[in-house]
Formats: sequence, C-alpha cells, structure tokens
Amino acid sequence: MTTPKAHPSHPRPASRGNDAGPGGATSLLGRRFIPPIGSLVAIEAAVRTGSFTRAAEELHLTQAAISRQILQLEARLGIKLFDRVKNRVVPTPAGQAYADRIHDILGQFATATAQAIAYRDGGGTLDLAVLPTLGARWLMPRIGRFITAHREIAVNFSTRVRTVDLRRERLDAAIVRGHPHQPGLDVHKLMAEELVAVAAPPLVAAMADGDPARLAEIALLVQETRPDAWSEWFEVQGLAPPIERHTVVFEQFLLVIRAAVAGLGAAIVPRFLIEDELRSGELGLVPGRPVFNDDGYYFIHPSEYRDRPPIRAFRDWLLTIAAEQSATR
Repeated sequence: MTTPKAHPSHPRPASRGNDAGPGGATSLLGRRFIPPIGSLVAIEAAVRTGSFTRAAEELHLTQAAISRQILQLEARLGIKLFDRVKNRVVPTPAGQAYADRIHDILGQFATATAQAIAYRDGGGTLDLAVLPTLGARWLMPRIGRFITAHREIAVNFSTRVRTVDLRRERLDAAIVRGHPHQPGLDVHKLMAEELVAVAAPPLVAAMADGDPARLAEIALLVQETRPDAWSEWFEVQGLAPPIERHTVVFEQFLLVIRAAVAGLGAAIVPRFLIEDELRSGELGLVPGRPVFNDDGYYFIHPSEYRDRPPIRAFRDWLLTIAAEQSATR
C-alpha cells in the first residue's frame, strides 16, 4: 500500500503531545474538544434550569462562578452559548444543542461511575439481552433467586427479537435461540426446544377426531422469526402443509400466545412458554406430535468477559436453573 504524501501547500499541523495518540476519541479530536468537566456541568445546569442563579444554587457555587465557567467555555469553543437579553440569559441554538448532548453524556458518566463502584467486593453490573417472551415467562419468575443471592450485582435487562451483536450494542451477555456461530464468544447451551401446537379449548374440541389435517381450516398463528414452524410441524405429522392457509404473523411469542387464548387460531410455540396456560386450561394441545429442536437456547458472552464476577455468577446460576428445567420435562 502506498502512503499518500502531504500536499506541500498544506503542511500537517505540529503534534500536540498525546492529543493525537493511537485510538480513542482524543486521537481524532484532540483534548481541545474535551472541555473541563466543571464547564460542562455548568452549561447543562444553566440551560436546564434557565438561569445562572438557579444553576449556581443547584451546584452549590456562586452565580459569578457559573458565569465564569460559561465565558471560559465560549472562549474555548469560539462560539456564543448564551445571549444576554436584559436581565436574562437565553441559550443560543448552538448552546441549546450542546447542552442537550451534554445532558445525555453526563448521564452516561453517572451510570459508568455507579457501575464501577458496583465492582467492589466482587460485584458489578450485567447488561443482559433476552428474548422478550422467554424473559417474561421463564426468566422473570426465577430471577429473584439470583438477585437475593447476589445483591452486589446489578442486572440491567433489555429485549431483542433478532440477532444480537454484543460488542456493537455494548451488552455483556444475552440469552438467544440457536447457536450464534460467531467468533470470540463463549456459548453455553441452556436447553433444547419442544414446539407444540395449541389452541383455545373450543378449537381443540372441534378437532376431537385427532386429525391434525383439520388445522388447515383455521388460522395458523406464528412468530415472525419462525416462518417455517408450521411447515415443520406438518412434516413431523407426515402431512404436506396446506397449499392455501391463513397465517397470522406476530413479532413476539407473547402476542402469539394471547391470540391463541383469544381463540383467533392455532399457535405453534415452545412448550415451556405456555405451561401456565396448559395448567389453567386456557390452551389445549392440538392432536399431533411435537417438534423437537435440539439447537435450543444459549447463554452467550464475549470470551474476554468470562472471568468477570457478574458474568461468572450469572452463568453458573443460569446453567443450574436450566438444568432444573430440563430435568422436569
């Protein structure tokens, strides 16, 4: 590869110490673009409260100190952040936009600090992504056991329906369906999957003759990431899928389940997600054999995180309750 030469009429600026070191924001922007934290706190408070005086009271400073911080920041940036209108200060469009971004960044600083403090005594935080219905139906009823045993660990939950990129999304770990086959991940099998066809009792009663082909006469409910689920179910029954069928697609299994309870059609769902409905009689099993999928569900995290206390503690606990789940099937 040929290294481009600098144009002689545009000499490269002299180095500013460590400002342009390799990697990180400071290498791209230089420290000139990272003002003192006190100035950032001052402008955020001044814009949010609409007053230098109220900002000073909130920050336990004098009004003169706030004014000085703002003036220094304006001089550093070379732009006006406030207009002085009679006895009032009004943020300029640049000042308002800047303060809005700083508000978010200060919130991130606070979160990062809280997370760092949480690492005392083997604690820390765990940012976990879960499948929505699995999280609501399977994990939430059990997570109290982990929280009680590990009060030093804060777990932050988010939901994902589709593929998760842990590093890009700044997540520590995830519970996913299907082996991700991605390099740099530790992958722990939790459980296999049993897909069953279910419907509200009146619809199941209408198929009392045990003929699964009767399903072609009603709506088939399916979750959007499983477009072939019904075809696989019919194949297991030794039947060809109906050429013409009314399929209703939902983003989440929770909606699939509730639609089935409401009598909108037959649903194909993982059995462990509907144990409550089967016990209560809200749903019944449609005649036919289940579809077993050994690929199942996995707990994943970046390999370099494996020795972090929150990852290690949650992994061990999760594998234990998954083994309990498998043993009861």
